Amino acid sequence: MSQQSREVCPAIPRSRTVVAVVLQWRGKIALFRRSHLLSHDQGLWHCITGYVEEETPAHQQVIDELFEEAGLRTEDLHSLREGPDLVINDARNQAWRIHTYVALTNKRRLRIDWEHDTYRWTPPSKTKRFTNRVPWLDTILQANGYVI
Repeated sequence: MSQQSREVCPAIPRSRTVVAVVLQWRGKIALFRRSHLLSHDQGLWHCITGYVEEETPAHQQVIDELFEEAGLRTEDLHSLREGPDLVINDARNQAWRIHTYVALTNKRRLRIDWEHDTYRWTPPSKTKRFTNRVPWLDTILQANGYVI
């Protein structure tokens, strides 16, 4: 997996531009297990993600994804911090632009949608215990200052 800064990355189509949000509550982060109803990453643990829709700023897409995937509204957030933009190549060596964010919430209980089977709060240092996590999760966490 490679990563580059936004300034030196090649042109990446909007169809491969996503947001990745690390959700944090009281020092723990939420990991979400992808539903078997999805066509990709089934059964794997990861953070909140979503394609950046046409004409939608990345920070607005984050708000939309937090509501859709975790049931969180803006008033449920202590803060929303923009992290670095990353470029990560997938298994087919296609580059993806990832706008990263960290959202601090005051809600322990989340309302997940059909995209996930379950979620778990875990200290960032224990994410490696989730052996069936997406391969890019560690890159997202490290880029946002988490020690894993």
